[in-house]
Amino acid sequence: MSSDILLAGEHDHQEVIETLALAFQDDPALSWIVRDTERRKVALRGLFRSVVPADAKVGKVVRSTGGEAAALWRAPSQADSSYTEFVISMLPMLAAFRTALPRAMTVSDGITAHRPKGSFWYLHYIGVRPEHQGKGYGGRVLRERIAAADAAGVPCWLETATPANVGLYQRFGFTIVNEWDVPKGGPHFWGMMREVTN
Repeated sequence: MSSDILLAGEHDHQEVIETLALAFQDDPALSWIVRDTERRKVALRGLFRSVVPADAKVGKVVRSTGGEAAALWRAPSQADSSYTEFVISMLPMLAAFRTALPRAMTVSDGITAHRPKGSFWYLHYIGVRPEHQGKGYGGRVLRERIAAADAAGVPCWLETATPANVGLYQRFGFTIVNEWDVPKGGPHFWGMMREVTN
Protein backbone atom coordinates (compact mmCIF):
# COMPACT_ATOMS: atom_id res chain seq x y z
CA MET A 1 0.00 0.00 0.00
CA SER A 2 1.97 2.98 -1.26
CA SER A 3 -0.65 5.74 -1.48
CA ASP A 4 -0.33 8.69 0.86
CA ILE A 5 -3.37 10.35 2.46
CA LEU A 6 -3.72 14.00 1.50
CA LEU A 7 -6.20 16.85 1.46
CA ALA A 8 -7.69 17.08 -2.03
CA GLY A 9 -7.55 20.23 -4.10
CA GLU A 10 -10.08 21.34 -6.67
CA HIS A 11 -8.05 19.61 -9.39
CA ASP A 12 -8.63 16.31 -7.54
CA HIS A 13 -12.40 16.61 -7.39
CA GLN A 14 -13.16 14.54 -10.49
CA GLU A 15 -11.16 11.62 -9.12
CA VAL A 16 -12.92 11.92 -5.74
CA ILE A 17 -16.32 12.01 -7.47
CA GLU A 18 -15.50 8.80 -9.33
CA THR A 19 -14.14 7.09 -6.21
CA LEU A 20 -17.27 7.85 -4.18
CA ALA A 21 -19.66 7.01 -7.02
CA LEU A 22 -18.07 3.58 -7.33
CA ALA A 23 -17.87 3.06 -3.58
CA PHE A 24 -21.56 3.79 -2.97
CA GLN A 25 -23.00 1.70 -5.80
CA ASP A 26 -24.28 -0.93 -3.32
CA ASP A 27 -24.95 1.37 -0.37
CA PRO A 28 -28.27 0.41 1.30
CA ALA A 29 -29.68 3.94 1.41
CA LEU A 30 -28.72 4.88 -2.14
CA SER A 31 -29.89 1.51 -3.42
CA TRP A 32 -33.27 2.16 -1.80
CA ILE A 33 -33.43 5.63 -3.34
CA VAL A 34 -32.43 4.57 -6.88
CA ARG A 35 -33.63 1.01 -7.41
CA ASP A 36 -32.21 0.40 -10.89
CA THR A 37 -28.51 -0.52 -10.84
CA GLU A 38 -27.58 1.17 -14.12
CA ARG A 39 -29.56 4.29 -13.32
CA ARG A 40 -27.86 4.42 -9.91
CA LYS A 41 -24.42 4.64 -11.55
CA VAL A 42 -25.50 7.81 -13.36
CA ALA A 43 -27.30 9.22 -10.33
CA LEU A 44 -24.30 8.76 -8.04
CA ARG A 45 -21.97 10.66 -10.34
CA GLY A 46 -24.53 13.46 -10.48
CA LEU A 47 -24.89 13.44 -6.71
CA PHE A 48 -21.18 13.67 -6.02
CA ARG A 49 -20.60 16.30 -8.72
CA SER A 50 -22.78 18.49 -6.52
CA VAL A 51 -21.71 17.32 -3.05
CA VAL A 52 -17.91 17.26 -3.44
CA PRO A 53 -17.41 20.96 -4.25
CA ALA A 54 -20.09 21.97 -1.73
CA ASP A 55 -18.40 20.05 1.09
CA ALA A 56 -14.97 21.34 0.02
CA LYS A 57 -16.19 24.92 0.59
CA VAL A 58 -17.22 24.26 4.19
CA GLY A 59 -14.89 21.44 5.20
CA LYS A 60 -12.19 19.09 3.98
CA VAL A 61 -11.94 16.55 1.17
CA VAL A 62 -9.46 13.78 1.98
CA ARG A 63 -8.13 11.27 -0.53
CA SER A 64 -5.50 8.63 -1.09
CA THR A 65 -3.06 9.63 -3.79
CA GLY A 66 -3.90 6.58 -5.89
CA GLY A 67 -7.62 7.34 -5.85
CA GLU A 68 -8.44 4.22 -3.83
CA ALA A 69 -10.41 6.03 -1.10
CA ALA A 70 -11.88 9.43 -0.30
CA ALA A 71 -13.83 11.16 2.45
CA LEU A 72 -15.91 14.32 2.67
CA TRP A 73 -15.90 16.11 6.02
CA ARG A 74 -17.99 19.16 6.90
CA ALA A 75 -16.35 21.45 9.47
CA PRO A 76 -17.71 22.09 12.96
CA SER A 77 -21.07 23.94 12.88
CA GLN A 78 -21.31 23.32 9.10
CA ALA A 79 -23.18 19.99 9.10
CA ASP A 80 -26.41 21.59 7.90
CA SER A 81 -26.55 22.98 4.38
CA SER A 82 -27.12 26.71 4.13
CA TYR A 83 -30.18 27.99 2.29
CA THR A 84 -27.97 29.13 -0.60
CA GLU A 85 -26.30 25.71 -0.79
CA PHE A 86 -29.72 24.03 -0.77
CA VAL A 87 -31.01 26.21 -3.62
CA ILE A 88 -27.85 25.70 -5.69
CA SER A 89 -28.07 21.94 -5.24
CA MET A 90 -31.73 21.49 -6.16
CA LEU A 91 -31.40 21.39 -9.96
CA PRO A 92 -28.37 19.04 -9.91
CA MET A 93 -30.20 16.80 -7.42
CA LEU A 94 -33.31 16.74 -9.60
CA ALA A 95 -31.18 15.85 -12.62
CA ALA A 96 -29.37 13.13 -10.66
CA PHE A 97 -32.33 11.48 -8.95
CA ARG A 98 -35.26 12.34 -11.24
CA THR A 99 -38.36 10.50 -10.03
CA ALA A 100 -36.38 9.10 -7.08
CA LEU A 101 -35.91 12.60 -5.65
CA PRO A 102 -38.77 12.22 -3.11
CA ARG A 103 -37.06 9.13 -1.65
CA ALA A 104 -33.75 11.01 -1.58
CA MET A 105 -35.39 13.87 0.30
CA THR A 106 -36.98 11.42 2.76
CA VAL A 107 -33.54 10.00 3.58
CA SER A 108 -31.98 13.47 3.78
CA ASP A 109 -34.72 14.76 6.08
CA GLY A 110 -34.30 11.75 8.37
CA ILE A 111 -30.54 12.24 8.57
CA THR A 112 -30.98 15.92 9.43
CA ALA A 113 -33.65 15.19 12.05
CA HIS A 114 -31.50 12.62 13.86
CA ARG A 115 -28.19 14.50 13.70
CA PRO A 116 -27.36 16.24 17.01
CA LYS A 117 -26.82 19.95 17.32
CA GLY A 118 -23.45 21.23 18.36
CA SER A 119 -19.91 21.58 17.11
CA PHE A 120 -18.29 18.50 15.56
CA TRP A 121 -16.56 17.35 12.41
CA TYR A 122 -19.24 15.66 10.30
CA LEU A 123 -18.16 12.69 8.20
CA HIS A 124 -20.58 13.23 5.33
CA TYR A 125 -19.27 10.47 3.04
CA ILE A 126 -16.37 8.05 3.06
CA GLY A 127 -15.79 5.36 0.46
CA VAL A 128 -13.28 2.97 -1.05
CA ARG A 129 -13.35 1.76 -4.64
CA PRO A 130 -14.64 -1.84 -4.68
CA GLU A 131 -11.39 -3.36 -5.91
CA HIS A 132 -9.49 -1.77 -3.01
CA GLN A 133 -11.90 -2.53 -0.16
CA GLY A 134 -10.51 -4.52 2.74
CA LYS A 135 -6.97 -3.25 2.20
CA GLY A 136 -6.92 -0.55 4.88
CA TYR A 137 -7.41 2.53 2.69
CA GLY A 138 -10.67 3.52 4.36
CA GLY A 139 -9.12 3.37 7.79
CA ARG A 140 -6.16 5.47 6.73
CA VAL A 141 -8.42 8.14 5.22
CA LEU A 142 -10.56 8.11 8.37
CA ARG A 143 -7.59 8.50 10.70
CA GLU A 144 -6.37 11.67 8.96
CA ARG A 145 -9.31 13.84 10.06
CA ILE A 146 -9.86 12.01 13.37
CA ALA A 147 -6.31 12.95 14.35
CA ALA A 148 -6.91 16.57 13.35
CA ALA A 149 -10.20 16.64 15.29
CA ASP A 150 -8.52 15.22 18.41
CA ALA A 151 -5.75 17.79 18.14
CA ALA A 152 -8.35 20.56 17.99
CA GLY A 153 -10.45 19.06 20.79
CA VAL A 154 -13.49 18.52 18.56
CA PRO A 155 -15.67 15.37 18.40
CA CYS A 156 -16.73 13.64 15.15
CA TRP A 157 -20.17 12.52 13.98
CA LEU A 158 -21.34 10.15 11.25
CA GLU A 159 -24.29 8.04 10.25
CA THR A 160 -24.31 4.79 8.31
CA ALA A 161 -26.93 2.49 6.82
CA THR A 162 -24.41 -0.32 6.28
CA PRO A 163 -24.54 -2.84 9.16
CA ALA A 164 -20.99 -4.08 8.55
CA ASN A 165 -19.64 -0.54 9.01
CA VAL A 166 -20.95 -0.18 12.57
CA GLY A 167 -18.29 -2.43 14.09
CA LEU A 168 -15.60 -0.84 11.95
CA TYR A 169 -16.47 2.65 13.21
CA GLN A 170 -16.64 1.36 16.78
CA ARG A 171 -13.05 0.20 16.42
CA PHE A 172 -12.15 3.81 15.61
CA GLY A 173 -13.81 5.05 18.81
CA PHE A 174 -17.30 5.90 17.55
CA THR A 175 -20.24 4.91 19.75
CA ILE A 176 -23.88 4.48 18.73
CA VAL A 177 -26.00 7.46 19.78
CA ASN A 178 -29.23 6.66 17.95
CA GLU A 179 -30.84 4.25 15.52
CA TRP A 180 -33.75 4.91 13.22
CA ASP A 181 -35.56 3.68 10.14
CA VAL A 182 -36.35 5.63 7.00
CA PRO A 183 -40.16 5.72 6.65
CA LYS A 184 -42.02 3.66 4.05
CA GLY A 185 -39.71 0.66 4.14
CA GLY A 186 -36.43 2.51 3.90
CA PRO A 187 -33.11 1.40 5.41
CA HIS A 188 -32.05 1.35 9.05
CA PHE A 189 -29.52 3.99 10.11
CA TRP A 190 -27.05 4.22 12.98
CA GLY A 191 -25.91 7.64 14.23
CA MET A 192 -22.47 7.55 15.86
CA MET A 193 -20.31 10.03 17.76
CA ARG A 194 -16.61 9.92 18.49
CA GLU A 195 -15.65 11.98 21.51
CA VAL A 196 -12.21 13.56 21.74
CA THR A 197 -9.44 11.26 22.94
CA ASN A 198 -5.97 12.36 24.00
